[in-house]
Amino acid sequence: MEVKLPKIGETAESGVVASILVKVGDLIEMGQTIIELEQEKAVAPIAASAAGTVSAIHVREGQKITVGTSILTLDGGASAPAPGPVAAPKTTVASAPRRPAPVVEEDDEWVVEDGAEGPEPAASPYVRKVARELGLKLSRISGTGPGGRVVTVDLARYVARLERGVARAGRHAEEPKGLVFAHVGTDFSLYGPVTSEPLSALRKIISARMVENKVSLPHVTQFDEADMSRIENLRKQFKAAYEQAGAKLTPTPFIIKALVNALKRHPKFNSSVNEVAETLVLKHYYHVGIAVDTEAGLLVPVLRDADKKSLLEIAKELAAIAEKARDRKLGPDDMKGGTFTISNQGAIGGGHFTPIINKPEVAILGIGKTSLKPVVLAEGKIEARPLMPLTVSYDHRVIDGGAAARFTVDLVKELQEFATEAVAL
Repeated sequence: MEVKLPKIGETAESGVVASILVKVGDLIEMGQTIIELEQEKAVAPIAASAAGTVSAIHVREGQKITVGTSILTLDGGASAPAPGPVAAPKTTVASAPRRPAPVVEEDDEWVVEDGAEGPEPAASPYVRKVARELGLKLSRISGTGPGGRVVTVDLARYVARLERGVARAGRHAEEPKGLVFAHVGTDFSLYGPVTSEPLSALRKIISARMVENKVSLPHVTQFDEADMSRIENLRKQFKAAYEQAGAKLTPTPFIIKALVNALKRHPKFNSSVNEVAETLVLKHYYHVGIAVDTEAGLLVPVLRDADKKSLLEIAKELAAIAEKARDRKLGPDDMKGGTFTISNQGAIGGGHFTPIINKPEVAILGIGKTSLKPVVLAEGKIEARPLMPLTVSYDHRVIDGGAAARFTVDLVKELQEFATEAVAL
């Protein structure tokens, strides 16, 4: 019998094989983990749905597979119900062709165009402008919008496909047509000693996601500083009480609470663009993504319903999700559904930086290290105050500069005037 990839989580339909834990000839038991699957930066163990002897393995490490893909073949033993619904492999439904069909390689989404072009598809002036600046030909890109209309996400996916295709270890000798960046193929050992190490499956996912986010979103960044004197005093006042309650009172829970209050007054910052329907989706829930620095790479677990939780609850949950992230125990759904992301480098050091928006969100908050700086008070007195650098990168399709400045001013005010009753247990 064949063991196929079941559906993992509510929305996960595919993943990259991070590791294969069995080999041909192994006798395995039902429920035994046979592969580990990388999904949206999380690693999920995939268990065998039957017992038997492995007679063939149909996947390889680094390969992208979808729900229903055959993982291995077993001899002997009886099958058991798969752990979750199993969908049939995706098929391509042909529509009226406007150009010759692309050739899709067997292992991923890399598309190789055959060079022939048809008429240009429909696209908005903005999409045409972006394509022109990137040196992309719309006639080579399949549109997913109404009537085959090319939208911004189609441009991003096309560039990401080109990126992945060139990275396939010598499988394409020539640079794909339409790619604006030239990939580095230099033999650096000619100039001095070097060492090489393979990119992990997680690093490849992060790389592809960052390229797509940066290319497809017009980023603008707003800079400011917040006086953290009040929050530092509140931390000192309630530190012992929070420790007795089993939580460490760091600045991050304060930042999350202040952020949610600012988002409620500026709902566009808690939205997403539906690029197919060309609508703005305003979200009435507040799921805050927290960027966590791990040895494997940057992971962004989501703290859900931040508006409904107390400061103590947020502090406890932050510690729990950070530990899960560092231990690589996050599930695929733990990093989905975020409405706004915080990237806090304060514990490491540094000042202002320009974070990349976590698409499909439209803004992200970057936090630097709080440090003492001279501040001129209203009465002209100069005093050393703890100032925290903060930056807000935003999607200029949705948010204008004036709106970003007002949001940042309100966020700073929320931090500097944090209410005591929000901290009290």
